[in-house]
Amino acid sequence: MGSANPYSSRSTESPLEQRLAADRARALVLTPVSRETEARLDRYISLLQTWQAKTNLVSPTTLGTLWSRHVSDSLQLLAFAPVAKVWVDFGSGGGFPGLVLACALADKPGAVVHLIERNGKKASFLREAARVTGAAAVIHLGDVKDTVDRLTGPIDCVTARAVAPLHQLLALAEPLIKKGAKALFLKGQDIEAELTEATKYWKIEPRLHSSLTGGQGWIVELDRIERRNLSHSDDGIPR
Repeated sequence: MGSANPYSSRSTESPLEQRLAADRARALVLTPVSRETEARLDRYISLLQTWQAKTNLVSPTTLGTLWSRHVSDSLQLLAFAPVAKVWVDFGSGGGFPGLVLACALADKPGAVVHLIERNGKKASFLREAARVTGAAAVIHLGDVKDTVDRLTGPIDCVTARAVAPLHQLLALAEPLIKKGAKALFLKGQDIEAELTEATKYWKIEPRLHSSLTGGQGWIVELDRIERRNLSHSDDGIPR
């Protein structure tokens, strides 16, 4: 049984609160989680709403659909790596998908999500969100490439959402994928163009999955990548 809806107990709700309550209910049907995870996600979304007033964490147009547009979009990745424990999220921003995954994995022994964010304000938010929720998260302030180079130990999955074009993500993720990590990248309607560009630089056999949240979202799943030309620079652009 899920946790109590934090929006339903209010005697007078604003239209935005009503919309968000309905969106929460839809999202948790789409991507059900444990009662404990629901509670963590509720605290996370509440904090995000507070910080949004001073730090742009998500597009204002999505505030009424935070759960379906952002939370469920993130949670669906778990189904593609059900036994994965150690995750790395590039450019975590407001916490999607990294902080959401860390909330869901908080009760899994040995689980941790490394969230990499170069923006100081957003990194501060992520640290506070991890503290408030008890999420299984480690926050890294810095560039993705430099942080990846410092990570040690096995990595099971690498994720990213709205960070960079696919060919550049592959360059950033290459060290992790070559060590056995699975890549799960959330992409939008331009996926075909991104794949076309990526194949100029990389030999890949991607598996594409339509997003559960509808729209024109896609998940790009990759287990192996290989550079087509070793003269390409680390960002996937020819020297």
